[in-house]
Amino acid sequence: MFISFEGIDGVGKSTQIRLADEYLRARGKDVLCTLEPGGTELGQEIRNLLLHRKGDVDPRAEALLYAADRAHHVATVVRPALANSSVVISDRYFDSSVAYQGAGRKLSAKEIRDISLWAVDGLLPDLTVLLDLEPTKAAERRNNTGQEADRLEREKIDFFEAVRNEFLKLAEAEPNRFLVVDANQSPSEIFGHISKKLDELLRS
Repeated sequence: MFISFEGIDGVGKSTQIRLADEYLRARGKDVLCTLEPGGTELGQEIRNLLLHRKGDVDPRAEALLYAADRAHHVATVVRPALANSSVVISDRYFDSSVAYQGAGRKLSAKEIRDISLWAVDGLLPDLTVLLDLEPTKAAERRNNTGQEADRLEREKIDFFEAVRNEFLKLAEAEPNRFLVVDANQSPSEIFGHISKKLDELLRS
């Protein structure tokens, strides 16, 4: 089973991934939690280039760096784990590229999706959990963490509005893959929705 978690920065993905990991392990599943970018040693170097270097990155170069990270990540981490009957939970996958680079950077969402699908040789998650939250509220949460914002987190609200809207469009286009959850709720309420979907997948 392959599960991805998506949403703009500050929606609470890390908390829900931890809860999903614990929930699935309690049911006897071998679980691998990973992230993009940065789920491999090479990916950590790419992550540093994308999020922590000084100066701008051309939007097309940014999109291609994400695709390169994803190609290596899927080939060396995700597919081997799935072949070993593990449940893979990824903090972001190619839907983030479609939303952030396609809509946020005003590139073609279709072209970014095509590049991403080519990079992963067509691998789609069994479930994509989209945590949805208004960008202003997500920004408040990010500001309360006490951590220094990375290059993407420093973008303006209109950037995150475009990203959020694209995520919702993606979910509307693939309702069988996406579970959209209102991230205004408490962590336990949010996970209540997710656990019901996980139970469905475990029974199928």
